[in-house]
Amino acid sequence: MNQLPSKLQLRAERKGKKRDEKKRQIAESALSALKELGYASTSLRDIAAKSDLSLGMLHYYFEDKTELIIFCVSMYKREFVRGMSEAIDGAQNRDQMIAAFAEALVRSIIDDKAIHRLWYDIRNQAMFDTAFQPIVEEVESMLIDVVRRALRAAGQPDRDVEIQYALLDGVFRFLMQKQITSDPPPSRQEQLNAMRAVLQGFL
Repeated sequence: MNQLPSKLQLRAERKGKKRDEKKRQIAESALSALKELGYASTSLRDIAAKSDLSLGMLHYYFEDKTELIIFCVSMYKREFVRGMSEAIDGAQNRDQMIAAFAEALVRSIIDDKAIHRLWYDIRNQAMFDTAFQPIVEEVESMLIDVVRRALRAAGQPDRDVEIQYALLDGVFRFLMQKQITSDPPPSRQEQLNAMRAVLQGFL
């Protein structure tokens, strides 16, 4: 008696997984356009043209530009958080953890500065557009948890974790901005020194 509902449920789950995978594929294609164009001056039509996707396909999987951007940023930031957590967890002591955490942060600044620029664009937009507030709160909660993990790994109290996150985020954003706007940008070693200094200050 329960076989048919079970089959229908499995079919729905498979369909849902296929849809999620397709959305990920579309988001990965759209990210290159979003990183170049930013949020404010970009339409779905621009994204479709830049990413070789049809406008109809974008509309089929995403209601509007906001939903697409939220999906893209959430997808990337989860990967970013996973990488930072692995850097912290793989260290054997405080000095190793600071070195590994700083290296992971600087590598992300250099390699993924465009997607971080999109994140900060959206975070600013959240102060004007409530549609972005849930994803900003979700991502910042994940980032704060990474700092909490680092504090605990270093044997430090985490009662001021949000303040420590704000300090680290400020340095990260400043170095990312310099990576984009300065000619030449700060060297890798200069960025590592800055990251290590801020991490050593509270870990």
